Amino acid sequence: MPSDEHFSISVVVPAFNEEAVLPELHRRITAVLNNLTTEWEIVYINDGSHDHTLEVMIGFEDRRVAIIDLSRNFGKEIAITAGLDHACGDVVVVIDADLQDPPEVIPDLVAKWREGYDMVYAQRTEREGETLVKKATARLFYRTIQAISRVRIPEDTGDFRLLSRRAVEALRLLREQHRFMKGLFAWIGYPQVAVQYRRAPRFAGRSKWNYWRLWNFAIEGLTSFSIAPLKIATYLGLLTALGAFGYAGLIIYKTLAHGDPVRGYPSLMVAILFLGGVQLMSLGVIGEYLGRMFDETKQRPLYLINSFKHSSMKPNEET
Repeated sequence: MPSDEHFSISVVVPAFNEEAVLPELHRRITAVLNNLTTEWEIVYINDGSHDHTLEVMIGFEDRRVAIIDLSRNFGKEIAITAGLDHACGDVVVVIDADLQDPPEVIPDLVAKWREGYDMVYAQRTEREGETLVKKATARLFYRTIQAISRVRIPEDTGDFRLLSRRAVEALRLLREQHRFMKGLFAWIGYPQVAVQYRRAPRFAGRSKWNYWRLWNFAIEGLTSFSIAPLKIATYLGLLTALGAFGYAGLIIYKTLAHGDPVRGYPSLMVAILFLGGVQLMSLGVIGEYLGRMFDETKQRPLYLINSFKHSSMKPNEET
C-alpha cells in the first residue's frame, strides 16, 4: 500500500446525457482531490450520449482529465468497466455523474482505505428526492438478492465506492458480458467496509432509470448471482405435479365410491390454463439463463472506444 503522504487517486465517472450536471460535478470533485493529494485524475466515460456531454468533457481542458468516448451506449455497468480498465491511480473511486453521491464523501472513503481496507463502499442512510415506490422497490430488491445469493451484497449500496489497486486488478479479470457490478464488487472479496452517507437529490436533468429499466436491472442481478429462480421453477413444477396427482386421485375416488360425474369443460380449462402458465413461466426462467449463456459464448469485446484522451497520470506499475 502506498504511504499516507503520497498516493495517486483516479475518479471514474460514467455519464450518459449529463451535460447539465458535469460542470458542477467537475468543480466539486476537483476541489476535493486538490485537498487530498497532488497526483490525481478524473476518468470521464461518455456512454454514447446524445446531448453535448462529450463537448462539456472536452471543454474542461485539464491535463488531469482522461476522456473515454465509447462508440455507442453500452450501459452504465460496461461504462464503469471501461473506466476501471483505464484508471491509473493507486486507488480508484467510482461515482455517478448526477451528484446524488456527494464528492465530499471521498475523503471518508480514503480514510478507511488507509486503515487497510481494499474496498470502501458508500452506504445510503437516506434517499432524498426519490418516490416512496422507488424506495420500497429498492429495499425489496436488496433484501431479496441478499437472501438468495451465495455472495453477500451490501444493502442500500450503489456503485459509489473506493477500490484499492489490488481490487481493481481483480475486477479486470472478470470479463463476463452480463455485468451486475454491485455483485462483482462483492464477489472478489478482500477486506471491505461501509461508510454511511445521505444521498442527495439529482442536481439537474432527469434520471435515466425508469421502472422498466430497473425491473430488467433487478432480473440481471438475480440471475447473475443466484440459480434460485431455476430451483423455484423446479419446486413449483414438482408441487404442481403432486397437486395434479392428488386431485386426480380425489376425482377417481369420488367417481368410484359415490358415483359423482367427472366435471367437464370449466374445470378442464382451468387445469389446462394453470398448468400451461406454470410451464411457460418455468420456460421463461430457463430462457433467461440460456440467453445469458448464448451471449457469453460469442465472446464479443465488452465495449469499443471511439476516442480516448489520456490524462497526465502515468499508469500504475501493476496495470
